[in-house]
Amino acid sequence: MKSSRKEILRAFIPLETRYHRYLMATKAGLSLTAFTLVELLIVLIILGIVAAAAVPLYSSAATSQLKTAANMIASDIEYAKSMAVSTGRSYSVVFDPAAESYRINDFAGTTVSHPVHIGANYVVDFAGDFRLDKVDIINTTLNMNTIGFDSLGAPFSGAGVSLNNALIRLGAENETMTVRIEPVTGYVKIE
Repeated sequence: MKSSRKEILRAFIPLETRYHRYLMATKAGLSLTAFTLVELLIVLIILGIVAAAAVPLYSSAATSQLKTAANMIASDIEYAKSMAVSTGRSYSVVFDPAAESYRINDFAGTTVSHPVHIGANYVVDFAGDFRLDKVDIINTTLNMNTIGFDSLGAPFSGAGVSLNNALIRLGAENETMTVRIEPVTGYVKIE
């Protein structure tokens, strides 16, 4: 008894297989051009990875600006402290919450020259800088909004007043950060 090729194929390939569906469709004059479940899953996984990578790119620019501003203030306070120690004279950082800015002054109260931007005063203006324009200086707990450092690097507030609790509060949209200066050491911490 001789079996035909079709009968042999039917014995080894179940009806649910893709090849059998293809044979049946071509016999009926139809074409099967569809995606397999595996192909669809691969596409979904790739889309998920791309979406996960794109979400941080769309996070709030205000959060990034707030962190940058807090780091800048901390660095500039450290700069004023190091200038006071290296020159043996007091230096101060003067905040102006109304103008969203601060500056570094020398012992005479004159704004110092910026070490990088030659010919410019050391003034940081959040409102005037597109990289920091979403950040507000909410307030400070400093006397006269000023923190100074003596020749030994010890901090003081305002016109020589001992430093107790030095805080500079920053805000951007619904977030806030605080720059804290420790009383005796002048250690700067961002919270």
